[in-house]
Amino acid sequence: MIENLGWLLLWGVLVGLDLASVVQTMIARPLVAGTVTGFILGDPVTGATVGIVLELFALEVLPVGASRYPDYGLSAVPAAAVAAGAPGVFGSGFGVAVGLVVAYVGGKAIHLVRIENATDVGRHREALDAGEARAITGLQMRCLGRDLFRSLVVTSLGLLFASLVVRWVPLTLQSVVYLSVATVGAALAAAIAGVGRFAGRKTALPWFVLGLAGGLAGVVFG
Repeated sequence: MIENLGWLLLWGVLVGLDLASVVQTMIARPLVAGTVTGFILGDPVTGATVGIVLELFALEVLPVGASRYPDYGLSAVPAAAVAAGAPGVFGSGFGVAVGLVVAYVGGKAIHLVRIENATDVGRHREALDAGEARAITGLQMRCLGRDLFRSLVVTSLGLLFASLVVRWVPLTLQSVVYLSVATVGAALAAAIAGVGRFAGRKTALPWFVLGLAGGLAGVVFG
């Protein structure tokens, strides 16, 4: 992981910025972030496995308004970095566990950046209300800079945490399997709860159930 540290930091910053500050090309989705991290480390299958599990957690998130939520996309970078060092899919649960910790920290960092951005708007309200181009551009650049700094710090701390965990936490095959089962089960529960909440109980839910049944039938009989 050390030899690829520069690429991992760069990728983490791009993922963090893509969440809201830049063009939102969807690279901030955990599946994409984890898979590309796996490619960087030479293990795209494990990276994608970690990304899929974190994606299930992310399905429960509704990022609208001032809602608070963990940063699952950025957390997929250190999560995949941890899992890539373990044999086969057995490292995925361990990586996801690390990713959940980093996601929580990333969510807290997002909240702090929002507070600073709101404070900045308040300090320059008169110029912004007057439509001064310099004030508007300056505000945009400062907000972008804060999010870049957040992404860099969270990625750095996440990779540091990942390296410490790999080095100091003793792992056995049994414990890794148990952790994998627990994280996948929690991810499925979160995804089902999120989909049920978004679908509602009147119009969309029956179509969701029908689509799920059709998908399962295709898997079984296809």
